[in-house]
Amino acid sequence: MSIYDTLNRLGITLPPVAIPAAAYVPFVQTGNLVFLSGHIAKKDGKPWVGQLGKNMATEEGKAAARAIAIDLMGTLHAAVGDLNRVKRIVKLMSLVNSTGDFTEQHLVTNGASELFGEVFGDKGAHARSAFGVAQIPMGACVEIELIAELA
Repeated sequence: MSIYDTLNRLGITLPPVAIPAAAYVPFVQTGNLVFLSGHIAKKDGKPWVGQLGKNMATEEGKAAARAIAIDLMGTLHAAVGDLNRVKRIVKLMSLVNSTGDFTEQHLVTNGASELFGEVFGDKGAHARSAFGVAQIPMGACVEIELIAELA
């Protein structure tokens, strides 16, 4: 089954690449690796603002991370032309806007990790880091970057 069949089955439509908010490009390919810049969580087209442990619960953060995974796939599609060329999702780095005593960054990030596994199967299993940070641009609750390998 193609990646696009899986996305269809899940009811996921890939968004276009977001315009960078600062001095960077959305992706860079070197050799068979594609590096995607950090994507912030968005809800209704606007930054999904909040801080885990203060005014957001883990499940809402997990939903935000899932939304980011969809945006990342849209950018990855734009970068490579065909998601079926993805040999492996190599690594995610997740930044979770959270209070000093919030310790479930890993569970928030599962929202993205689980979706990559569902869409890419074994090719979606990846290394990752999940950090709690004091703030993210525009007050977003989560930001995730991705590295993928192409066949």
